Amino acid sequence: MNDSEFQQLADTLYQKIEDNIEESGADIDYDQNGSLLTLEFENRSKLIINRQQPLHQIWLATTASGHHYDYKAGKWFDDRSGDEFLDFLSAAIFKQSKEKVVFS
Repeated sequence: MNDSEFQQLADTLYQKIEDNIEESGADIDYDQNGSLLTLEFENRSKLIINRQQPLHQIWLATTASGHHYDYKAGKWFDDRSGDEFLDFLSAAIFKQSKEKVVFS
């Protein structure tokens, strides 16, 4: 994957996250600032999603830990646990906020 392909995949992922949050009606504020996408919940906790351009990875910081995702077979997978990004993100959102967001 080259840098341009990575940027396109990351843009698509960020847009999907924002669209699904809007469609869910969940009380989640989100803000994209450069490579960072921050999700903030009513309880003031946050999830931080960050593009790591040099590594072609997406990183996710939760209140518990950090996760690094590589693009394989059309999806983003954690390089340590094997978890799929959108499934894990949905669970992390619920764990931190009790808001349900399903990524289709």
